[in-house]
Amino acid sequence: MVNLLDYIRTVEGFPKEGISFKDITTLAKKHTPFKESCDRIIQNYKDRGITKVAAIEARGYIWGGVIAYQLGAGFILIRKPGKLPADIIKESYELEYGTDTIEMHKDAIEEGDKVLLFDDLLATGGTAKAAVNLIEKAGGNIEGIAFVIELTGSLHGRDKLEGHDVFSLLDIPVDE
Repeated sequence: MVNLLDYIRTVEGFPKEGISFKDITTLAKKHTPFKESCDRIIQNYKDRGITKVAAIEARGYIWGGVIAYQLGAGFILIRKPGKLPADIIKESYELEYGTDTIEMHKDAIEEGDKVLLFDDLLATGGTAKAAVNLIEKAGGNIEGIAFVIELTGSLHGRDKLEGHDVFSLLDIPVDE
């Protein structure tokens, strides 16, 4: 088994001073760790009857499409405002300095769809929680929430997703 952590680059001071950004592009560009990361998530969810995989813009799309394809599921794009052409539903959430919003097509989910939510990284949990709210508002059932990286420690992102099955390939401890 590949040590996926060996393929994660840390970039200090990005996107702003004081942040140690965990860059997954170094994992995605190599076939073996990228394939293994996809395979491990697929293995975890293959027997859950997933009908849709929803992924959060933009790095979530890299894995999300592969996972949906391998699970035989549809793929849903969750995007920043103003990027989707048809009727949307939206959800706002708190950031450290203000709020942000994500959107999804209103017809992306059918009542009772079993949805796997995917994003590349779990930090504070705000974006993932907003995505859960969108999916549930549309009538979908969250069967799991998966991440490549979960930043553990002082951020407590998993706490915002309490009551849901949360799966991450890598736990990286951080301090605020």
